[in-house]
Amino acid sequence: MSFDPFSELDRLTSGLLQARSGPRVMPVDLYRDQDRYVLNADLPGVDPGSVDVDVDGQLLTIRAQRTAGSADGAKWLAQERPAGSYLRQFSIGEGVDTAGISASYDNGVLSVIIPVSEKAKPRKIAVHSQNTGAEKQKTIAS
Repeated sequence: MSFDPFSELDRLTSGLLQARSGPRVMPVDLYRDQDRYVLNADLPGVDPGSVDVDVDGQLLTIRAQRTAGSADGAKWLAQERPAGSYLRQFSIGEGVDTAGISASYDNGVLSVIIPVSEKAKPRKIAVHSQNTGAEKQKTIAS
C-alpha cells in the first residue's frame, strides 16, 4: 500500500469546507421552455417535507433541510455527505405569472415551473395601411 500525502490533505480540507456554518450550496439549472421557465435544483437526500418554496413580491425563495445520518453506537469511518440547511433566492421579473408557479420533488431534484404571464408573451399585431386598405401582420415580441 503506497502513501499518498495529497489524499490526506484533500480529506482535511474537504472537512473544513463542510464544517462551515450557514446555508449549503444548492446547484440549479434554469431555462426557458416556450411559455414557462423551468428551475431544477439538486437536493439529494433532502426530506421532501422540509422543502419550502415561496414567492414574496418578485423574490422566489427555496429552503430545505437535510439531517445528518445517525446510527446509535456506530463508529463513523467517513461522514462526507453534508447536512444542514439549504437556501437560494431568485429575483423574478414582472413578466411571470406568480400565481401559477408550481413545484415537484423527484429523485433528489426539485423542479419549479414558472409560467410566463400573458402580457409578456409574444403576440401578433395587425398593421393597417391607409393607402391600400390592405392588412399585414407583423410579430412584435415583448
